[in-house]
Amino acid sequence: AHNYMTPDIFHGVADIVGDSLQLAIEAKRANADVIVQCGVHFMAETSKILSPDKTVLIPDMKAGCSLAESITGADVRALRERNPGVPIITYVNTSADVKAECDICCTSSNALQVVESFGTDKVFLIPDKYLAANVGNKTHVEVLVWDGACEVHERFTAQELRDYRKIDPGVKIIAHPECPPEVVAEADFAGSTAHMIDWVKTKQPEKVMMITECSMADNVASETPGVDFIRPCNLCPHMKRITLGKILDSLVEMREEVVVDPIIAKKARIAVERMINLKKISQDLYR
Repeated sequence: AHNYMTPDIFHGVADIVGDSLQLAIEAKRANADVIVQCGVHFMAETSKILSPDKTVLIPDMKAGCSLAESITGADVRALRERNPGVPIITYVNTSADVKAECDICCTSSNALQVVESFGTDKVFLIPDKYLAANVGNKTHVEVLVWDGACEVHERFTAQELRDYRKIDPGVKIIAHPECPPEVVAEADFAGSTAHMIDWVKTKQPEKVMMITECSMADNVASETPGVDFIRPCNLCPHMKRITLGKILDSLVEMREEVVVDPIIAKKARIAVERMINLKKISQDLYR
């Protein structure tokens, strides 16, 4: 179950919890023939890419993602034709078809490291324009963007955060890098879902506000009883398509199975495994 699942799923039935990449890696390691992916479709695809011999189910095939749907494999091929020699990095929040056309994947936690690993003066980081901008603010590499965004994170504003601070000056604000740069600039900390969780558990602030999908705050709150969570609640409608009832139906009826074309999966697996084995990256990534 992804960090954005509701507590009944996250704490109630999940064997493994984490961000999208953690779930795909653990799905590969799991001693099971069937994986039920409680998250959105691209996450289930990534698990299938890394575990081609396992049956991967998603409780609702319509659980999509505004970010993943903002770009296609054909779009990436056109980018490459117009920008020969420029490495193309894709965020894991993309379809298998997009991953198959890119040089390497990244997560929000390792995007900067991936960008700088090429040793080039510019790269594409697609499709999240805000993640790309936030990474670009931390490096001398020119980070070229695609006009995609997460419909949950892009709704947060810097003024909203400033207003919360006026109401409660002692609150600590931590944000996901899918938020606009001006929102990240207002935060006390910015990082991936996993890093945000670690920050709260380590720092144990008196009050905290997590600028991300609000079910994550519910899940972390139960593990940090000494922390008061202020919840500016933006829900992901796609994640919320996954329910306990649908999980039960998925298990009983073995549906909905996620299938990835073997040719696409083979190419996409290269991009994902390059990210997992990031220290081995060299100039041979260029196509």
